[in-house]
Amino acid sequence: MNLNKVVFRFVSISFSILVILLVLIGFVKIGTYCYNFGYRVFTEAPVDAEPGRDVVVQISDDMSDMDIAKELKEKGLVENAKLFFVQLKVSAYSGRLHSGVYTLNTSMTTRDMMVLMAAEPEQSSTDDTETVTGTTEETTEETTDTQTDADTVTGEE
Repeated sequence: MNLNKVVFRFVSISFSILVILLVLIGFVKIGTYCYNFGYRVFTEAPVDAEPGRDVVVQISDDMSDMDIAKELKEKGLVENAKLFFVQLKVSAYSGRLHSGVYTLNTSMTTRDMMVLMAAEPEQSSTDDTETVTGTTEETTEETTDTQTDADTVTGEE
C-alpha cells in the first residue's frame, strides 16, 4: 500500500509540473506574439522597397475602418489587415479617412497612406460644387481679424 501512495504522489507531482510548464510556455508564446504585434504597430515597414508599384484604391462612405484595412490587404498595400486597423485606431487619423479614389504605392508606409486618405479632398469645379481657392495671405488676415474681434469682446489687447 505504501508503494501505491508513493507512485500516486509521484504521478500527481509530475502532472502538476507538466501543467505548470505548459501554462508557462503558453504565456511565453502569447507574450512573444503580443510584443511582436505591438512592436509592428509602431515600426511596420512598407510592403515593397522603392519604387514599389502604384495601386488604385476606392474608399466609399459606407466602409468601416476594418473594411478599409481589408481592402488595402487585398490590394497588397499592407501585409496584415488587423495590424493596419490597430495602427489606424491608435493614430490621429482614426475616423478621419475620407471617401474617394486614391493612388497608393506599395513602398508607402501605413502612416503615409493614412495621411493621404485623411487629407481634405480637393473639390473640382462642376455644376454642383464650388472650387475652394484662397491664399495664405487671405487666411492669415482672416485669422488676425478673428483674433482681434475675439480680443475686443473679451476686453483683452
